Amino acid sequence: MSTAAQRAKRREELDRAYALQAKAAAWYTVLGISLATIGHSFYPPFRRQTLAFKGFLVSAFTMFGLVVGADTALLSHERNQRISETALRREARLDLARRGIVGTESEIAKWKEEREARLASEQSEPPPPNSESTSSQ
Repeated sequence: MSTAAQRAKRREELDRAYALQAKAAAWYTVLGISLATIGHSFYPPFRRQTLAFKGFLVSAFTMFGLVVGADTALLSHERNQRISETALRREARLDLARRGIVGTESEIAKWKEEREARLASEQSEPPPPNSESTSSQ
């Protein structure tokens, strides 16, 4: 895989991780706005608070979401990536060992490229015709 392709793949992963973080932070922002709305509607002492204080509370929920929620989402995403990468590397090492090749980083990278090409070619081939449905008529 060329360095440009590796950079593009890394950029795609970064964008996906950023989207997960933004989604988690947005969820906490919505939670803060919802709680402020409920407090304003049903709790008279909260209704008497200034708009600046209510905005501060919503901002606090947003910051909490950015720090804790986004970090939790990112750690979960990284854990899932690590698990799938470990399984793929284990499969590569076993397959290379069956062929009598030592599973070095460069050999594993070549194996991944071969696997991706094989999967792409399998997806592009049309499925074989079903002979049972035509012979039973």
